[in-house]
Amino acid sequence: MTIQPIRVQFKTACQILDISRESLRHLVRTDKTFPQAIKTGDAKQSPVYFDYVQLVEWHNNQMQSLAVLEA
Repeated sequence: MTIQPIRVQFKTACQILDISRESLRHLVRTDKTFPQAIKTGDAKQSPVYFDYVQLVEWHNNQMQSLAVLEA
């Protein structure tokens, strides 16, 4: 049995999507369909997380969109 994470850290989200930190920041700022970041505190340096399932769904939707454009 494989356990899937519920939430992933910013760094892990970059690794999952295979993009740089700046690319992830750009997606968060500009892509309205990208999952909302979850900040666990009020401080500027509080950790930021993303919901794992939402990241996977977003990626799958992106792949479907590309498949439609290529067809």
